[in-house]
Amino acid sequence: MSEGRSLLKKAIPKLSEMHEEISAFLGKETLFEGKMTFRGVFRLDGKFEGEIFESGTLIVGESAHIKGKIGVKTIIINGHVEGELRAVERVEIHSTGKFLGILITPALIINEGGIFDGHCKMETGFQDEEELHPRPKNLNPPLSIS
Repeated sequence: MSEGRSLLKKAIPKLSEMHEEISAFLGKETLFEGKMTFRGVFRLDGKFEGEIFESGTLIVGESAHIKGKIGVKTIIINGHVEGELRAVERVEIHSTGKFLGILITPALIINEGGIFDGHCKMETGFQDEEELHPRPKNLNPPLSIS
């Protein structure tokens, strides 16, 4: 039995950069429509149409096809993604990956063979200190010296 357990561990790859195991998986025969959120690392090999928001790391498998609005921490694209994508940390498009649409992220990595067709805005979230810590208006009116 111990051999079976070691084979199972090998079947669930670890992300070397993030040191996390895949916490959820949608196989290639799966079709999902709607809204989804998740924590940790999620691998999708099937078809998805809808919205994914406020989520962790999304791994898009080679057989995956995603269409919709996506908001994640990190996305690794090996399949097809179409729509609006906002990644807080980074986007990786691997050699078999294809992205079509609008992309907002502070870091974009496209491997040789990867396809990006659309519009990209490189932003980190806050443009300046004022956006990060806005001050209420007229809270401290200027002093007038007579």
